[in-house]
Amino acid sequence: MTKIEKIVLSYSGGLDTSIILKWLQEVYGCEVVTFTADLGQGEELEPARAKAEMSGVKDIRIVDLREEFVSDFVFPMLRANALYEGQYLLGSSIARPLIAKRLVGIAREVGADAIAHGATGKGNDQIRFELAINALDPSLKVIAPWRQWNIRSRRQLLEYAEKHHIPVPSDKRGEAPFSIDANLLHTSTEGKILENPAEVAPDNVYQRTVDPLDAPDAPEIITIGFEAGDPVSVNGKSMTPAALLSELNGLGGRHGVGRLDLVENRFIGMKSRGIYETPGGTILLAAHRGIESITLDRAAAHLKDEIMPRYAELIYNGFWFAPEREMLQALIDHSQAFVSGEVTLRLYKGSASVISRTSPWSLYSADLVTFEESAVAYDHRDAEGFIRLNGLRLKSWAARNGR
Repeated sequence: MTKIEKIVLSYSGGLDTSIILKWLQEVYGCEVVTFTADLGQGEELEPARAKAEMSGVKDIRIVDLREEFVSDFVFPMLRANALYEGQYLLGSSIARPLIAKRLVGIAREVGADAIAHGATGKGNDQIRFELAINALDPSLKVIAPWRQWNIRSRRQLLEYAEKHHIPVPSDKRGEAPFSIDANLLHTSTEGKILENPAEVAPDNVYQRTVDPLDAPDAPEIITIGFEAGDPVSVNGKSMTPAALLSELNGLGGRHGVGRLDLVENRFIGMKSRGIYETPGGTILLAAHRGIESITLDRAAAHLKDEIMPRYAELIYNGFWFAPEREMLQALIDHSQAFVSGEVTLRLYKGSASVISRTSPWSLYSADLVTFEESAVAYDHRDAEGFIRLNGLRLKSWAARNGR
């Protein structure tokens, strides 16, 4: 085994990473620095500090990354209207590159030569973390305990915890009902009963959204302001990126917006079923497409829609720091220069529907499109030549095929 002098561990303070911390100390016999990211997961993070201290950790990092997460990762992704496999808003995927970036930064600061994470060998997160670390600092070694140790079950985790006197709360001693990942953009839930895609997800899976059937009977009207492709205000009130997303999460959750029951294709080669709740992100996607509909040129908008699946797949598969993602981002960001204005939406029983949009940079011309008499010169006879020229190849094709 290669000699490791110091390790930075991505640490939540939960059962898995608490055991990983002890395992690293035992196996590598070196100092471990813990890093806990506050991405708006809605949990009290100070208990993680206490648990790390109990394990003898001297350097404990708990960092509030909510604003950076939304402004530098979520918003750029939303400019692309990114959806993986046409549905998933990439809530877990987009958080991993930021965590990896901070892990690498801390490793450089403290002189660590390795980074450790708690992602399993079956999931996407191991790939996302490690590809990001490869791109940011290939000199760092990566330790993935789930690919190295002999622990294969929750029962064995609990046995290891008991053997090494790692405290486990009573509510964590039984079988975990689900595996949950949360941040300011979304909550995802997997495992147990959800592993059977034929089973209807129970009500207790959902944490951020009310059942649309139980949502208020009266719709709620909201207005979102955009500047250069990014949301900047809700109902006329300017907000920071994290505060704005949090506000929309509350509004959307109240109306049951943003639920998704998805069977997706993992990068590693298997299908998995997850329940996602992304209330604020769902509202922002609808609003952003609404403002783009009047501010983007047709060809530019269609080009964005063509590259979006590729862009979303890069994020899902862990290539945020890859050159091709950065190239696509430059194209997307260039398209957003005039994507400014306001979009009004109706939230009602699980839906977020655009009902109006305005912009000082709008390309929409009422004079051109009207069925009434217009001040703008438009000769209807011009359409005849346009159709004739576009029909030439179809006539040739039909003649060849004997039509």
